[in-house]
Amino acid sequence: MPTESSLTHIETDVVIVGAGPCGLFAVFELGLLDLKCHLVDILDRPGGQCTELYPEKPIYDIPAIPEINGQTLTDALMRQIEPFNPVFHLGQMAVKLEKLEDGRWSLTTDTGTVLHACCVVIAAGGGSFMPKKPPIPGIESYESQSVFYAVRQKERFRGKDLVIVGGGDSALDWTLNLQPIAKSLTLVHRRNEFRAAPDSVSKMQKLASEGKIKFVVGQVKSLEGQDGLLSAVHVEEADKNLVSLPCNALLPFFGLTMKLGPIADFGLNLERNLVPVDTEKFESGTPGIFAIGDICTYPGKLKLILSGFHEGALMSRQVFRYCRPDEKLRFEYTTSSSSLQEKLGVQEPKEAKRA
Repeated sequence: MPTESSLTHIETDVVIVGAGPCGLFAVFELGLLDLKCHLVDILDRPGGQCTELYPEKPIYDIPAIPEINGQTLTDALMRQIEPFNPVFHLGQMAVKLEKLEDGRWSLTTDTGTVLHACCVVIAAGGGSFMPKKPPIPGIESYESQSVFYAVRQKERFRGKDLVIVGGGDSALDWTLNLQPIAKSLTLVHRRNEFRAAPDSVSKMQKLASEGKIKFVVGQVKSLEGQDGLLSAVHVEEADKNLVSLPCNALLPFFGLTMKLGPIADFGLNLERNLVPVDTEKFESGTPGIFAIGDICTYPGKLKLILSGFHEGALMSRQVFRYCRPDEKLRFEYTTSSSSLQEKLGVQEPKEAKRA
C-alpha cells in the first residue's frame, strides 16, 4: 500500500477525504476512468468505521454476500483497487480546503501535506474519528509536545520514557511496536483484563515478565512537568497506592468518538452536519466538491454501504467531466470491455495477444 507523508505539494486528479468502504470503492470507479486518487484519513489504516468500530461484526446487506465482517470487506476492497495504485495519507486530518487560481482545489492536512486536485470527494462517514481524552487535570497544556493520542512517527519516541494508557488493540499494538526503541515503557490499564487481541496480550505479558516493560494496574491521576514537557505521571494503583513513573511521552488510548471536525469549515452549506448533494452527480453546492456515503444527504437518503457504492459510481462520471473536459466519456461494462479488463489485470494487453 503506497503512502505519502513527507511531501508538501502533491498533484493528483482526485483527493478523497475518508478511506472507509465508500471512499475505497470510489477509487475503483474513478480508476476505471483513468483518474488517479489520493486518500486522506485520520485513522492509521483504511476501513473507516468498519475496521475501527466493528472489524469482526457481521454485515448482512452487501449485495451477493450473505455475511461478511468489516475487516474482510475492507481487505476485499483493498484488493479490488490494487490495479489503480491509490496513495494513502493515513493518520492525517484534512484541515483546510482552498480554491486555486486555475480552478483546481488545494487540500491541506494537519501534518502539512498539501494536495492539489481537480476535484475533492468527501467520504468521511459521520465525520472524523477524534480521540477520547482522559479526565486528567491540565492535560491540554501537554498535548502535541509530550501527550499524543496517535503515533504518526515512531522515531519521535526513540529513547523516551514512555507511558501508554489503555487496554485495547491500539494500546497493546503500540506497546509492542515502541518497546524496542523506547528508553523505558510502562503500560497502565485500570484492570488486568484487556479488549485487545489475545496474541498481543500474551506478547505484552511476556515482555513484562522479562522486565522489558512495566505493567501497572491503575489510573493516571496527575501529570508533572513544565512548559508542555512532561517529566513524570502519577498513577493510583488498584490498592489506592500512588506511584510516580518517569515519563516524557504519554500515549493515552481511550478510544475514539465521531466529530465532523474541520469539514464544518469548508464552506459547504451543511445541513445538520451533512453535505447536501444532488442525486445525479452527488455534487455539493460547490462545483468540484462531491460527497458520498453517510456524510451526504438528499431526499430519500439511506445510510447504507451499498448506497455509498452507488453514489460513488455516479459521482465518478461527473468528476471525469471536470478532470478530462476534452475527452469523451464512454460507458463500458467490466464484463465485456477489453480495455477495462486490461486495467484490472484480468486480460492480457492487446499487444501481447498479437505477438
